[in-house]
Amino acid sequence: MNILILGNEEDIHAAHLKKSLTEKGITVDYLDTRLFPTKLKISWQPITHTGCLIFPDGRKWNLADINKIFWRTFAGVNVPKLTDLYQERIAVNDSMGLLRSFMRSKPDKWVNSWEAYEFHKEKPLQLSLANKIGVTIPGTIITNNADEILEFSQTFKDVIFKPVYGGSHTQFLTKEHLEINRMKLALSISPVTIQEFIPGTNIRSYVIGEKVYSAEIRSSSLDFREDKRTKIIYLETPEDIKEKCLAITKAFGLKWTGIDWRFKPNGDFVFLEANFSPMFLHFERETGCPITEDLIQLLTS
Repeated sequence: MNILILGNEEDIHAAHLKKSLTEKGITVDYLDTRLFPTKLKISWQPITHTGCLIFPDGRKWNLADINKIFWRTFAGVNVPKLTDLYQERIAVNDSMGLLRSFMRSKPDKWVNSWEAYEFHKEKPLQLSLANKIGVTIPGTIITNNADEILEFSQTFKDVIFKPVYGGSHTQFLTKEHLEINRMKLALSISPVTIQEFIPGTNIRSYVIGEKVYSAEIRSSSLDFREDKRTKIIYLETPEDIKEKCLAITKAFGLKWTGIDWRFKPNGDFVFLEANFSPMFLHFERETGCPITEDLIQLLTS
């Protein structure tokens, strides 16, 4: 059995999974796209849908012989800097065109697929689809219109804001943020996601195939990623939430994910987002949930 991990050994999750698979006697290597096109060679034939990888050391893996590919991190391509920027842009587009075709040619091999990756980047659509399948989401507006933000902020007692795409922490919306000139300047640069604040605690649910594990993330910070004293407490997943987790995973085209919820004092779960390639080692260590073993089973079944 041959398994690729999209990423490299610098990522502790990729390195951990590679070590765990290797110990099971499985042949594993990294698909490190930073080496393409300078050191890694890729070929693909549209008529036969066949292709291959040739690693920097000369080893060759045919696409047909690759059983599964685990998406951990994607670094794009690494085209050398050229003096002619137009030619450099063409080279990047050509490299990405082949790489994307190779990656999308066998979507069933991927955990998770390129299509799921593309959908993951559209957080507003994530929320909309979750709501359509019957999952509760926070009151939300995504906009670069200051007037709509002012109107929305008056609808709820407390409001938070965060990037549309991600990459920064959640903050409470204050009067200072709502100062009109400050808002107009910020919104002329990029839109923002504004949401009602949901009181309660954070819940993370991991879905691997048909298995679901959950834990409460106890933190005094609005965004628990800022809190080094965060505690992770295992939580038996309620049956209705397990069903919703599986429904979200299927609807989003995922085979595995980490779903973030807010758990209200009245016991309701409110969906925040589903992570395409979540970190899991700390969660696994703290809860004892066998995420690594389940990922191995998912990749080898």
